[in-house]
Amino acid sequence: MHIYAIIPARGGSKGLPGKNIRPLSGKPLIVWTIEAARAVPEISRIIVNTENSEIAQVSRDAGAEVFDRPKELAFDLSLCVDAFAQHLGILKEKGELPDMVVDLRATAPLRGASRIKQGIELLTRLGKEQADSVRAVSKAIKHPYKMWKREGEFIVPFLPESLTHMKEPWNAARQMLPAVFQNNGCVNAFWSETILVKKSHTGDKIASFIMEDWESVNIDSEIDFLIAEEMLKRHKGK
Repeated sequence: MHIYAIIPARGGSKGLPGKNIRPLSGKPLIVWTIEAARAVPEISRIIVNTENSEIAQVSRDAGAEVFDRPKELAFDLSLCVDAFAQHLGILKEKGELPDMVVDLRATAPLRGASRIKQGIELLTRLGKEQADSVRAVSKAIKHPYKMWKREGEFIVPFLPESLTHMKEPWNAARQMLPAVFQNNGCVNAFWSETILVKKSHTGDKIASFIMEDWESVNIDSEIDFLIAEEMLKRHKGK
C-alpha cells in the first residue's frame, strides 16, 4: 500500500502572519510535523502543499517534497478539499496516486509519530468497505449544551430542548452531559477515492481515535503558541 503524508500550509494567515514557519522551541513550526511524519515508516512520501516560497524552502530543508499550490486555492476562504483534489488529480495523471493520504496540519506540533501510525493502522484495518476516513479527536473544550446564541439583547440556548431532551442543560453538572468530541486537526487519514470520487475530506463513514488534551493543541493564536511551548517542555519525548 502506498501512503503519502500531505501537509497543507498556506502562507497567508491573518491571525498569525508567518505562523507555519515561526520558531517553536527552537525550530520552525512546520518542521515538528515533517519530523513526526518522517518517523513513520509506513509513509513513503511527505509533501508540503503550499503557495509560499519561504514555507517551501523551510520544508525542503527539513526533508519534505514541495507541491506548488495555485494562488487561487490559497485564499482565506479557499476550501482545503479543493486543494487536495487538485493535488491528487495531478498525482493521478502522473501515475503516482497513493492508496491513502494522511493530512497533517502544521499547526498541530505536539502530535507525535505514534498518533500518525495509529490513524494509518485504524483505517488500514477497517478497509475501504468500513471507513472512508479516520479523524483524531479530543474531548470538546466547551460543551455545546452549554452554548448560547443572541437574539437582540437576550440569549437563548444554541441547541433547543427538542435536540438536547434536557431542561436547562446549561445549569447541569458536566458529568450529567453526554460525552462530546471535537476534531483536533492532528491526524486526518483518508483513501484517495474519498477526495476524488466523493469530493469530501471525510466521506460518509468516519472512524476516530481519541487523543489527550495536551497533544491536541492547535495553533491559531499567540496564546496557543505559549501553551504549545509549555506542553513541549513537559511532554517532549513521549
